[in-house]
Formats: sequence, structure tokens, C-alpha cells
Amino acid sequence: MRKITLAIAGIFAFMLFTAKAQAQTAPSFYAGKWDILIKGTPNGDVHLMFTLTEKDGKLDGTFTDPESKKEVPVTKIETADGKVTLYFTISNYDVNLAMEKVDDTHIKGSLMGMFESTGERVKQ
Repeated sequence: MRKITLAIAGIFAFMLFTAKAQAQTAPSFYAGKWDILIKGTPNGDVHLMFTLTEKDGKLDGTFTDPESKKEVPVTKIETADGKVTLYFTISNYDVNLAMEKVDDTHIKGSLMGMFESTGERVKQ
């Protein structure tokens, strides 16, 4: 009886571990073009277009500066626990944008932990 209980507990623990591993959002999910709306900044609501690429499990990217209309590189991208944080410079400020998956075409998060942001994948 003890062996059966131990076996059932082991199977249950394995199922929990597997479910947690599958719940993580892979960095490749974030690859693509994103229209990000940052709400309530001192300059009003701001739309930024990000293009993220994935290579060897790592993300890289650029965004279109709304003032100059030029492509600006993202300084650093961190992925952890299924979330992504983009570090970039805009209007001479170093900022970060933390985002997480909502569904297959939407993400949400915040700029600098202060300004709510939402994003939608741009269909190509």
C-alpha cells in the first residue's frame, strides 16, 4: 500500500512540474511586430511599433521613434518567467517596458512600472 501511495504522489508531482513548464511563455512568442500603446505618459498616450526577432533562443529588436520615424535599437531584452522586459532610450530617457502574454495576439504590462501598456501583434 505504501508503494502505491508513493507512486501516486510521484506521478502527481510530475504532472504539476510538467504543467508549470508548459505554462511558461517561450521567448519565440514575442518575436514579430508589436503595436504597443503606453497610456497616461506626460506626453499623453503613446504608440510605439516594436519589431522583435528571435535567434538561438534570444530576443533582439528595434522600435520606431515616433518623433524622428527612425528605427532605434532596443538596448537590452530580458526574458524570465514567461515575461519580457525591453530596455531602450527614448527622448533622451533610459526606460524599460515589462510585458507579458495575454493571448496569442495581445500582451500587457507597464513602462517603468508606472504607465499601463497594452500591445497587439501586427498581422503581416
